[in-house]
Amino acid sequence: MTRITADFLLESAAIARGMAHVAGVDEVGRGPLCGPVVAAAVILDPSRIPSGIGDSKALTPARRTALAAEIRASAIWAIGAATVEEIDRLNILQATYLAMHRALAGLSQVPDHILIDGNRLPPGLPAPAEAVVKGDAKSLSIAAASILAKVERDGIMVDLAQQFPGYGWERNAGYPTKDHLRALLDLGVTPHHRRSFRPIHNILYQDISVTR
Repeated sequence: MTRITADFLLESAAIARGMAHVAGVDEVGRGPLCGPVVAAAVILDPSRIPSGIGDSKALTPARRTALAAEIRASAIWAIGAATVEEIDRLNILQATYLAMHRALAGLSQVPDHILIDGNRLPPGLPAPAEAVVKGDAKSLSIAAASILAKVERDGIMVDLAQQFPGYGWERNAGYPTKDHLRALLDLGVTPHHRRSFRPIHNILYQDISVTR
């Protein structure tokens, strides 16, 4: 199977239509049981695109960290997040949209065009936009955003793991791995777990049932 390599074609096409500043947007953290959902927005400088940008999930942690530093040094970028409380209150999709809006609002340059990873566009975007399915494997701007978002969120989960040891967040980033699920049963639910997510809800509901 041929591997898709991210390129700058979508951005170049938009620039050719007069849209000078094209932002790529991606998020990390929709699936975990805990922690925030984090989005990044990146406007790459066409003359200073770091070599080796690709889908963050296909890169080693060391390579992601190195590329993140290069992206921050050469591009216009911003990070946005939605908290666990916002995820539980709004639902994960709406919280993801909120994180994306916050990332876009943090850019020092308002984009002329926006490339969003996925098949849906958040409502109320500040510029014309297009959804790009598997965008982090197709668009360099989206791939750059995925790298920044993942490095940021992984760092948050490592910090939280030091405060709440035993759940393996420094390894699993809050995803429902076997060690994380076992720790939930052994250690209980923390303030950083998403109570609207089924495994957490079920544990809390069972606890209530047992105590009544």
